[in-house]
Amino acid sequence: MARLTDPEKLRCYKCALANRKVNGYILFTRRAAEWLREELDGTTQFEFTELLHDYVNAGGEIDEVVERRPEWAMHSHHYDLRPIVAGRRRYVETRLIYKDANDPDDPIIHVVNIHDA
Repeated sequence: MARLTDPEKLRCYKCALANRKVNGYILFTRRAAEWLREELDGTTQFEFTELLHDYVNAGGEIDEVVERRPEWAMHSHHYDLRPIVAGRRRYVETRLIYKDANDPDDPIIHVVNIHDA
């Protein structure tokens, strides 16, 4: 796995996080939402998104991983973050989706999986 360094993708990732207060820019799969509800009782999706925003803005690493799983073949990569949340390091798998890298309102992030790192 390699750190996300592509300027376009990094800008798009940060744009989606910057739009986190507007519905539709950070989406949680059922699996990720259930984990959040079960493991971090009381932490809302919005609060978790705020933590991801703060992590990335503080220079936290985003790993760009080539997608090799057949069920996700429509995506070339997924993006992993490992912030410390509630005193423990968490693994957060995300997908970045955008069509127009020059439109700061285009990119969205899907949070597809969360678990202890």
